[in-house]
Amino acid sequence: MATLIVTANPEPASLTRAVADRLADALPEGSAEIADLTAEGFDPRWTTADRHAYLVAGDYPDDVAAEMARVDRNDHIVLVFPVYWWSMPGLLKGWIDRVFTNGWAYGVGDGVGIRPGLGRVTMHLIPIAGSDAALYARRGYDRSFETQITAGIIDYCGMTRGATAFLYESEEQGTDVPAAIDAVVAEVAAAISA
Repeated sequence: MATLIVTANPEPASLTRAVADRLADALPEGSAEIADLTAEGFDPRWTTADRHAYLVAGDYPDDVAAEMARVDRNDHIVLVFPVYWWSMPGLLKGWIDRVFTNGWAYGVGDGVGIRPGLGRVTMHLIPIAGSDAALYARRGYDRSFETQITAGIIDYCGMTRGATAFLYESEEQGTDVPAAIDAVVAEVAAAISA
């Protein structure tokens, strides 16, 4: 199964990139591609060209069309990202905004409601969080995350829900981060291989 691993972290030697690399290594050789949006210089800004593409459900900007083609080459998408303000970084959100658009990821209009367009894709998430799972549950961040990202992006586009494997307490001293990395990588790799 071909897998696109998408990262968005400004630091080349980040934990985000280390997790993405470990996941790629855990998958069958040659089956995974890493899209490092920072290193590739992806422009997350929504422009008038993006608005036009949304309105006409086509005529996508060249960089967006290239990303769509990259997604189309894969069966699985894995987003690996640091949690910023209980969501994804702006760069990754901009990638979603621009690439997962009308006419390709979903269709709107013609009086028939939303038509999901990415049913062939399974999306997995590896959010890298600085706090622990108990804080997410206590504050309702886990429910917000589920609503915004899982229901609001994955379900809306008709993708299959894959594994969501949080790497909690990533910045805490004394936390066994290597074992936690092994666990999330194993969970997502198993979901992709299933």
